[in-house]
Amino acid sequence: MSRLAAFRKLERQLADQLAELEAMKGDSGLKKEMEFESKLRALLAEYGYSLKNIIDLLDPQAVRHVPALTASKAVRKAREVKIYKNPNTGELIEAKGGNHRQLKEWKSEFGADAVESWRIQ
Repeated sequence: MSRLAAFRKLERQLADQLAELEAMKGDSGLKKEMEFESKLRALLAEYGYSLKNIIDLLDPQAVRHVPALTASKAVRKAREVKIYKNPNTGELIEAKGGNHRQLKEWKSEFGADAVESWRIQ
């Protein structure tokens, strides 16, 4: 698509959105909602309350739902330590994952199945 075509397309979309905005400005339901919001914010400011305070008053259980979800995601089981003993050299390796340098060398030299058979724990 040429830049001119893209420009014209965006221009049409903008004109459509402006027309929709003008139509919404005349909507009585929207005017009522905007009036309600402004009065509510003025009332909150008058009494020194925030929207969070109002939510706490109306639904005290709402605050307790959020931390329960995040706490379950935060807890993660620690990785198990695996100990390998090379029968040729008697060397021991303790690794929690497969990213251990010496363990990788053994697996490339002797094969992954052979090295897994060396696992003590």
